[in-house]
Amino acid sequence: MIPLSHYLTLGAILFALSVVGIFLNRKNVVILLMSIELLLLAVNLNFIAFSHFLQDPAGQIFVFFILTVAAAESAIGLAILIVLFRSRRTINVEELDSLKG
Repeated sequence: MIPLSHYLTLGAILFALSVVGIFLNRKNVVILLMSIELLLLAVNLNFIAFSHFLQDPAGQIFVFFILTVAAAESAIGLAILIVLFRSRRTINVEELDSLKG
């Protein structure tokens, strides 16, 4: 059986990678969205690890709700990204600073 500390270490590494991805790459919107999703998955991994360790299924049920909201967020984010690309012909964050219609 894998100990809880291994799961928490993996979750912390994924969380740190996503934070580094957000801070280092502020130019591409797609990579920003992927970093945010990785951040949510790292938190979900910790929820599942604690849920399994404490023998309580509430954490796993909570993860299903988080994944549902994350899927909706990704769909809306990609739809906004497609609309911005069609109107501006770029996904560079620095060029999307004015969002006037």
